[in-house]
Amino acid sequence: MNLVAGNIPIHWLWTIWLLAALLGLQIARRARWRMLSDGANLNIFLAATVCVLGLWLIKTGIKPGLNFHLIGATALTLMFRPLFALFSLALITAAISLRHGEYAAFAANWLIMGGVPVAVSWAIFRLVDGKLPNHLFIYIFLNGFFGAALATIAVGLAATGFVTLAGAYPLDYLLREYLPYYFLIAFSEAFVTGMLITMMVIYKPEWVSTFDDKRYLAGK
Repeated sequence: MNLVAGNIPIHWLWTIWLLAALLGLQIARRARWRMLSDGANLNIFLAATVCVLGLWLIKTGIKPGLNFHLIGATALTLMFRPLFALFSLALITAAISLRHGEYAAFAANWLIMGGVPVAVSWAIFRLVDGKLPNHLFIYIFLNGFFGAALATIAVGLAATGFVTLAGAYPLDYLLREYLPYYFLIAFSEAFVTGMLITMMVIYKPEWVSTFDDKRYLAGK
């Protein structure tokens, strides 16, 4: 999405930044920062963050603030759980904001491109984890493939609603020229995320904190 500050009404900025600050405070208070004190964990976290940043840099767009790129939020959520996934996406959003000089738009971009897909991905994981059998294929296809697709569509809907309410672009234009592409991107996001999660749970299951060999593989 990559909102530009010019598309955000001035009177919205204080509220958006307040929400982002509250979310950041929750991350600072509740995240288990000791996890990153381990060199191996820190390297994996930083490598994943840089890889997702690379996905964000490979983008296309139709108008200012209406860009398209893979998000990577579902993979980060499954690997690190929601708080560290949000922290990673905050670092990525900050890097993009600094690169383009859109500092005021950081909070809005982080909430929509980070908060929305992480919340959807985590909700799907909790639902699948609590209601369905512990099975490798259920984990991969529902959390990896389906979760990534649904999270991407949620971002498209949130972005469309935000830009419409902000008065940056008319709704009919967004429904015709912007939102439909998110349904196409969802397939790519699902494929990339699903393949990555599949490879990691097979070869490096310790990289995926939501995956447990004993639960998903033992006796299956």
